[in-house]
Amino acid sequence: MGVVMFYHLTASSMEETARALLTRSLQAGWRVMLRGTDAAGLERLDTILWQGPAESFLPHGLAGGTHDAQQPVLLGTGAIANDAKALMAVEGAEVSPDEAEGLERVFILFNGHDDAAVAAARVQWKTLTGAGLAAQYWSEESGSWQKKAG
Repeated sequence: MGVVMFYHLTASSMEETARALLTRSLQAGWRVMLRGTDAAGLERLDTILWQGPAESFLPHGLAGGTHDAQQPVLLGTGAIANDAKALMAVEGAEVSPDEAEGLERVFILFNGHDDAAVAAARVQWKTLTGAGLAAQYWSEESGSWQKKAG
């Protein structure tokens, strides 16, 4: 059982934070499922991840293709379909305790300027820690990422 890491975004964008965490996850040798709640938002993220310098290339694909199982990073709204060892939840996507228990890492990214997103993250924290999962809370309110709990 790994760790659930909550990222309270107040300065960095979700896209910047996702890129950094996805890069680290791939370096650790993990496949990642990035779960959102909105197909259009995932398509926008897909486009952003294809952009940028060659050294920051992140191999990935949108769920629903013929090669989902082989994708190092799979963007989708449903269940893990690429044998991922890490799950990144954005846009308030749900993560169950049973699902999280079998993973090396769960990343929950939420917008700190959106009261509903903060409230939803609090519910997820209580649900996952209440099920006995180890969790960490990271905030960038001071201008750099700092672990505040866990």
